[in-house]
Amino acid sequence: MKNLTRSLYARTALTLALAFVVFQAAAFWVVYRTLIVPVAERSADDLAGLIVLSAQTWVELPPHTRAAFERELARRHGLRLTTANLGTTTDAPHFAFRTQIEAALSRRVGDDVALRGVPGTEAAWLDIPLGGHDLHVGFFPRRYAVKPPLAAIAVAALGTFLSLLTALFLVRRITVPLARAAAAASQVGAGELPDPLPETGPAELAELARRFNTMAAEVRALLDNRTTLLAGISHDLRTPMTRLQLNLEMLRDAPSAARIDRAMADLADMNRLIAGYLELARTTQAEERVRFDLAGLLEETAADAGVSCSEATPCMIEAGRLAVRQIVSNLIQNALRYGGGTPVEVALECGATLARVVVRDSGAGIPDDQLEKVFRPFYRLETSRSQATGGTGLGLAIVRQLAETNGLKVALRNRPQGGLEAVLEIRR
Repeated sequence: MKNLTRSLYARTALTLALAFVVFQAAAFWVVYRTLIVPVAERSADDLAGLIVLSAQTWVELPPHTRAAFERELARRHGLRLTTANLGTTTDAPHFAFRTQIEAALSRRVGDDVALRGVPGTEAAWLDIPLGGHDLHVGFFPRRYAVKPPLAAIAVAALGTFLSLLTALFLVRRITVPLARAAAAASQVGAGELPDPLPETGPAELAELARRFNTMAAEVRALLDNRTTLLAGISHDLRTPMTRLQLNLEMLRDAPSAARIDRAMADLADMNRLIAGYLELARTTQAEERVRFDLAGLLEETAADAGVSCSEATPCMIEAGRLAVRQIVSNLIQNALRYGGGTPVEVALECGATLARVVVRDSGAGIPDDQLEKVFRPFYRLETSRSQATGGTGLGLAIVRQLAETNGLKVALRNRPQGGLEAVLEIRR
């Protein structure tokens, strides 16, 4: 029970229920004071006026016509008018708005009026001394008195009930997706990939589900990359470590400068592999954005790599400078490695809202069905996994990770005339 009351659904429902009950009570009080009571007072005043007018008319009528007047008064208005002794009387039965009727009669008569009752009847009686006669006037409260506001109570109760049902329905529409998202978040925390959340309902909840699904997929991809990274480290380091161990064993029996050189080469390969892994791991942090000239950066990067760069006018952008330089450098190195020795060109297209860096080569290109696969860590078109021919398989993975982390976009496409074109897009 305690956990139920702590839930968002229960707390929101209870809060809304309390708010609706208070609102209905306040609305009923306003209607009662501004509508029901004024109507009751007006009705009581009309009844008092009818009673006094009837009594005055009775006094002024000739005696032989009074009986007919009394019958007509009883038939049309339900009033009883008589001078006969009523016998034993008691306090009149209580009914709604009796106070207002007694107050109106007192104002009309000019004296305090207290309604009385006669045992065995439902009528309420009052005495009016008029014209030397002690007139007794009776009326039936169920006909003249304002009835209890049952309709208003029913409307208020029905409004409260429907409001609560609506509130519970709306709260459930909100809390159920949130509860589903919480359960899915627990699965993500446990390393599982939950079923995608339905991207339906109100715009805010649909957007939440959409972003959560994206986040869950990214977390899963991150876990897969981590697993792939560890597997790649284990696989790629095993070969140079085995060679290094073999060389060290052979050096024990026959020292040789050639074997020492091979051991040093194996250590260099291991350092290069570890550096690549660390570089990939660092790409998960976005770099601080600064304003700089992209054309100047491309000229420096192309000159360092020994490739040509088409002349371009200054192009000021705001982005992570080191990230852009590393992405362009990796794309150039990739073109030099797999371009088949063809010239590599770096070009800049600077638009009003978008800057595009294009790295072209005239090599064999990449099959269309693998243009996206090559961005995966350790994926190589050359399957020998030789460092000399296939690299580490991390260059383009680093490029894609750096671009996504820093809000950039990178893509590969084959050129119609042959070769590959790598495009980096930067919002200005």
